[in-house]
Amino acid sequence: MQGMTTSTPARAAASGPPPSALASSEGEEIFLTLTVAGQPCALPVLAVRDVLAAQAITRIPLAPPEVAGSLNLRGRIVTAIDLRRRLGLPPRLPGEPEMSVVVEHQGELYSLLADAVGEVIPLPREGFAPNPPTLDPLWREISRGVYREDGRLLVVLEVGRVLAIG
Repeated sequence: MQGMTTSTPARAAASGPPPSALASSEGEEIFLTLTVAGQPCALPVLAVRDVLAAQAITRIPLAPPEVAGSLNLRGRIVTAIDLRRRLGLPPRLPGEPEMSVVVEHQGELYSLLADAVGEVIPLPREGFAPNPPTLDPLWREISRGVYREDGRLLVVLEVGRVLAIG
């Protein structure tokens, strides 16, 4: 994947297909999977710039609760968003693993804090469904739809909506 690096020995996302395979065909779209409080989610791979292990995060006074703080990524200040808080889920317990998925939106970098990062996968467009009416309203607000895979519901997050805090 062009521009994507990992800063962790367990190159979770780097185990996906080679960069040349990331161009989606007409019938599929490529996503990076991640887990937040046990819920499988996906982000469009073209928005992802880096996948990092836990980073030192500096709190930002008076920031909304979803903003975990900021981190330094190769000299650039990146705002870190706690996906658990953003999705209305219970906080991560001390010592639980944390990964940082750095995404680019409107020329700025943001770090989305997740519990785990999976793999880069192509998903056929015909497998997508609109958000079900039973999906929590907060999740419906930031999701562009769902994908049913192997008996589980993969929530496809819309990066711009996830970052629309306030």
